[in-house]
Amino acid sequence: MKLQQNYGRTLIGVRTWPFFTDLAIAGVGLALFFAMVKLGTYWLASPMPAVEISHSVRALPLYAFYSIARIGIAYFFSLVFAVGYGYVAAYNPRIEGWMIALLDILQSIPVLSFLPGVMLAMIALVPGHQLGIELGSILLIFTGQVWNMAFSFYSSLKSIPREMLEASRIYRYSAWQRFWQLEMPSAAIGLIWNSIVSVAGGWFFLITCEMFPLGDRFFRLPGLGSYLQTAASANPVDVHALVWGLSLLVLIIVATDQLIWRPLIAWSDKFKLEQVESSTRVASPMLALIRRSAVLAKLPAQAWESLDERIYKKLARTRAAQVVQPVDDETKPDGRMLQIGIAVFAVLLIVWGGFEGYAMLKNVTWGDIKLLFLGAGATFLRVNAALAIAALWTIPAGVAIGFNPRLAKFLQPVTQIAASVPATALFPVLLLGLLRYGGGLGIGSIALMLLGTQWYILFNVIAGAMAIPSDLKEAAKLYKFTRWQTWTTLILPGIFPFLITGMVTASGGAWNASIVAEYFHIGDRTLETLGLGAQISAATDQGRFSILLLATILMALIVVTINRLVWRRLYRLAETRYKLEG
Repeated sequence: MKLQQNYGRTLIGVRTWPFFTDLAIAGVGLALFFAMVKLGTYWLASPMPAVEISHSVRALPLYAFYSIARIGIAYFFSLVFAVGYGYVAAYNPRIEGWMIALLDILQSIPVLSFLPGVMLAMIALVPGHQLGIELGSILLIFTGQVWNMAFSFYSSLKSIPREMLEASRIYRYSAWQRFWQLEMPSAAIGLIWNSIVSVAGGWFFLITCEMFPLGDRFFRLPGLGSYLQTAASANPVDVHALVWGLSLLVLIIVATDQLIWRPLIAWSDKFKLEQVESSTRVASPMLALIRRSAVLAKLPAQAWESLDERIYKKLARTRAAQVVQPVDDETKPDGRMLQIGIAVFAVLLIVWGGFEGYAMLKNVTWGDIKLLFLGAGATFLRVNAALAIAALWTIPAGVAIGFNPRLAKFLQPVTQIAASVPATALFPVLLLGLLRYGGGLGIGSIALMLLGTQWYILFNVIAGAMAIPSDLKEAAKLYKFTRWQTWTTLILPGIFPFLITGMVTASGGAWNASIVAEYFHIGDRTLETLGLGAQISAATDQGRFSILLLATILMALIVVTINRLVWRRLYRLAETRYKLEG
């Protein structure tokens, strides 16, 4: 009798959990519907460029909702752009060099340098509605999120083992099948971890993207970033509001980790390229609950199967499904006309930009140019100091987290919280401490760069360590490698492509972070130090667009030159020597 009672309780538990899971999913769907209605009502209202920010705790949930919506939409645009751009660059050798060079230039341009053109264009595109200002803010967040994701996807495609590509050709995979069954699985781990750091970058630049001057106008959007900035800039600092704002931000980050990132990391673990299954797996209670849902198990699968069937029927009639093409097939359509067209368009754009730039830069003096070069040298030293300090601790820490799922279970949320908390919100406290003990913004700017860029390296190293096949780890143990041999033979070669991606994006991120690290408003004072980022921020505040343009060009040239001379060569090394092949 007792056995029957336990068995019955087990059945009740098995049947009840899917019901509650489906109920929770229905509740989430209903909440999203009302959130979209609220967002649409606000965005279609008359424009309000400078909203008064209340420091009441009751206003925090609405501000947090607006900020989450901006970051979420910006992330969606970033993901679509990263996948599309990385795919085209990886599989089109004739334009690959141009596209990667353009990506280098774009990632080197600070957020504030996009500000005038993006905001004026969006306001002109959607006049008379708040939507124009909101789109401008979303696109500014997009420029702080997208570049490392694009580099990650491109690097993952270039690192796919040759035998896997050959197998896809032998089995006559179409481009659609190859994308979903080979390329996306190969890029999934790196893309998810770079998505984490991209969203963290969105929170980092949130304050800049929600409160900014533009010429003689000032924009202040309702959001968590504006709430934190106004609390930090109050005289005296509103510590009560700052603590509440940061507490809510930490709560949002923990919820995001448990509800989104942790399930995605556990799900992507199946895409590791290995011949021996790992004895330890990443677990996610939320993923286990989602898999129990009857609604999510049936409806998406049925919709996807019907769509897949139609696509495959059409693809079966194509030449790719009937003729096996070698990996090094040279009988591809001639792309010279496209290449010539792109080159002509680029030349015309450069000529037009040159004339417009010359007209804007005529009033720049030699003194301004000299100051820009001195500032560039100072920022260059700070950026490299921040990168060196970051690499010293993120490489061993990232390998430890990636190799130990139990350690990752506890440290992953901690690192995400630390990465996502806007350093600009904590900077007033750090800066006041440095000023009290004899430091200054020169040292403080390195600390702020470090807080904003070290996560690019850490999360890429974690992704690289997790992607190392378990059979290689077991072989290292079997042959009793010393710690030195394990690092030089297995770990560093295994994480090398991911490490280079992290260093490239961290370098660009450090240059971007200089605009807030070298020029800071605290209370009723403005503190600045010699640097290129400080001159960009000061030019934006003062409406000196000629200095803003020249400083942006100089920063882009420095970053692109470094990428060409250093990082691009290391990328080539990662694609050839440290590519996992059978």
